[in-house]
Amino acid sequence: MAKLGRAIREIHSLENLAERNTFFNRIHPTAKVLVTIWYLILVMSFGKYDVTGLFGMCLYPLILMISGDISIGQAVRRLKPVLLMVFLIGAANPFFDRTPVLEAGGITVTAGMLSMLTLFCKTGFAVFASYVLIATTTMEQICYALRRLHMPQILVTVLLLIYRYLVLMLKEADRITQAYMLRAPGEKGVKKSAWGPLAGQMLLRSMDRAQRVYESMTMRGFRGEFFLRGSFIPLRQSVLYGVIWYLVLAVFRLVPVFELVGRIFI
Repeated sequence: MAKLGRAIREIHSLENLAERNTFFNRIHPTAKVLVTIWYLILVMSFGKYDVTGLFGMCLYPLILMISGDISIGQAVRRLKPVLLMVFLIGAANPFFDRTPVLEAGGITVTAGMLSMLTLFCKTGFAVFASYVLIATTTMEQICYALRRLHMPQILVTVLLLIYRYLVLMLKEADRITQAYMLRAPGEKGVKKSAWGPLAGQMLLRSMDRAQRVYESMTMRGFRGEFFLRGSFIPLRQSVLYGVIWYLVLAVFRLVPVFELVGRIFI
C-alpha cells in the first residue's frame, strides 16, 4: 500500500515539475523534443569502447538540471531501478571480453570493462535526458510536439491514454488494497487466495473509470488532436535554443573535448 501511494505521489510530483513557470518549461515543446531526440541519437552512435568521447555528452543533462532547478539526487533516486537493471546487465561484459587494452596503475583494463562503462554512460545519459524532458514538459505538450513532427495520431493518443490510465490503475489498486487491509488488519499482506478476485475488481473498476475519463475528454472536444496551452517564450528564441544545442552536441560528438582539455593541462 505504501509503495502504491509513493508511486502516485512521484507521478504527481513530476507533473508539478513540468507545470512550473521556469525558462526551460516555457520553451516550445517541439524544440525540446527535437533536441532530446538528437541527443539520444548522438549518444547511441558512440562506439562501445569510446568512453572518453562519451564523457562530454554528460554536460547536456547536467547543465539543464542545474539551470532548471531539477534535483539531481531526486532524479537518481527515481531512476534507480532502471540504472540498477542496466548495471546488472552490463556487469557480465568483463567476464566475456577479457582482451587487454591498457594498463593503469598496475591494473589491466580489458575491453569488457570499457564496454561495460560505455553501456552505463549511454544508458545513464539517455535516461537523464529523458527525465529532464519529462520534468520540464507535460505529457500533453509532448504529445502536441509529436503530432507536429507528424507522428501517427493513433500512436500519440495511445501514449497519452496509457499515461493517464496508468495513474487511474494505481489509484484503484491503492483503494482496493486499503479496503482489504481495513477488513484484515492483522495480516501483513494480501493472501494468495484473494489475488485473483482483487485483480479482477481492480481491472473492472479501472475500466469503468477509464471509460468515464474518455467520455469526459470527448465531451470537452477531444478528437485525437492536441493544442498548445500556456505561455511560452517567442518562437524565435525556442528555435535559437534548438539550433544552439544542435551545434553544441554535434561538436561534442565529433570532437573529443575532454581528451583535448586533458592534453592541454597535462
